[in-house]
Amino acid sequence: MPRAVSTSKELGALRQDLLDAAMRLLRDQGAPSLTLRRVADAATTSTMGIYTCFGGRAGLLEAIYEHGFHLLHEAMTSSLGGHTDPLSRIMAVAYGYRGFALTDPALYALMFERPLPDFDPSPEQRHDALRRCFGLLVEATTAAAEAGQIRSSNPERSAYLIWTTIHGLVSIELTCSLRTPLPGWFLNSREEGERILTDGLHSLLSGLT
Repeated sequence: MPRAVSTSKELGALRQDLLDAAMRLLRDQGAPSLTLRRVADAATTSTMGIYTCFGGRAGLLEAIYEHGFHLLHEAMTSSLGGHTDPLSRIMAVAYGYRGFALTDPALYALMFERPLPDFDPSPEQRHDALRRCFGLLVEATTAAAEAGQIRSSNPERSAYLIWTTIHGLVSIELTCSLRTPLPGWFLNSREEGERILTDGLHSLLSGLT
């Protein structure tokens, strides 16, 4: 049955319920579960509610994508904590990124991979979402360059090299986590995954110094 929506407050509540339902499905059953019918059923409403709140499935997926980057930004900011040293801030951003990815792999995949071939956020949305999180790393890298802790004539470019190193190592760890562990291999435990990330970034930062 369609849920009656007559005020902006009720519309906001329905939108949140649909987003929450979609997030549960994504985490429990993966991206292919994000159909209009299944999301509507999970939110105990009709598919018309999705059209009312998001304009359709594409709008719902875009909202999930945006929400994912909001959560990633929160995780990275929380990881920064009270760190003031620029190099420590770079490492904290990396640990926050990894923690988010390992905690929410299905959402991470929707944000950075292409589990749904028919979903491709607009370049504008991708740019804004990425820039919000990438900006935390740019700030730390710029501070490290200004403090003489790294040598860089273009801190933003250096930040991108660090970002891709973090993303690559974390993505490989996630892929390995979906398979049976290889005894003695580099990524056979969460602890080893963190050590690999730490060593990789230390090697990169040493090159920049």
